[in-house]
Amino acid sequence: MKIKEQKLIRRYLVWCYKTTKESLDKIDRYYTQLQVDAFILQDLKKQRSSDKDYQKFLKDFENYMAKKKENVDLQKYKDEKSKELRPDYIYLKNRFLAIEKAIVHFLGKKELLAIEQLYEKEMITRILEAREHF
Repeated sequence: MKIKEQKLIRRYLVWCYKTTKESLDKIDRYYTQLQVDAFILQDLKKQRSSDKDYQKFLKDFENYMAKKKENVDLQKYKDEKSKELRPDYIYLKNRFLAIEKAIVHFLGKKELLAIEQLYEKEMITRILEAREHF
């Protein structure tokens, strides 16, 4: 394969990886957030404050977590019992796996690892550079 073609293939595969991974992460990240939120909530409850305002903050956080789970379940699952995945979610998962295979096929396993690292670095950079507007 010519170097010019190789660069175009790499660029396209990086774009496919990024866009598909972002779509998948928009759903999957909420489940990991819920794990962290549950840990944080349990730690906050250990403080055993009887202050009504403090208890309201805890209840608000629990409600926020429940709403987050409800919303993300609608994006991932077909049914309310969270048993059957939505076809669009299955497609995204399968598309992402196929993109990873294509990267290995065209560019090699080492390049897949490099692209994964680039993606993670970009996501962390976005988080650290985000500015809250109050």
